[in-house]
Amino acid sequence: MSSLLTESDLDREDDVVWLEDPETLDYVRQTLDKTKRRNTKPPYLRDGRMVGYARLDDSAEPDPDSGLYRRRVFFLLPHDRDSLPHGLYQEGAPGEAVDPRTIEPRKPGTKTERSQRGPGVSAGTS
Repeated sequence: MSSLLTESDLDREDDVVWLEDPETLDYVRQTLDKTKRRNTKPPYLRDGRMVGYARLDDSAEPDPDSGLYRRRVFFLLPHDRDSLPHGLYQEGAPGEAVDPRTIEPRKPGTKTERSQRGPGVSAGTS
């Protein structure tokens, strides 16, 4: 899924767990993954690394067909700006990227000037 998540996609989120300090990242990619558990660290099966994930509240129900929970995962790929500052995303960002400073439980993250333009934007600019 893309950054175009809605609050209804996230209505059972309880909290967000960061595996890395989000203040040091211009953007993170976000997606909804299907997992067996609602509140433990989910498996990560992509290139790159998981930098955070959402835990679901006790009222969250698994999908009746698959038995899996849909949970938000935040990640970065090897060619993202934090690893390759002069690479493809020196300016701009992937479609599913949002500013990690805007992420809260039950609220989709948003794109900001910093997440889209890059580290040349001052830290105080949103």
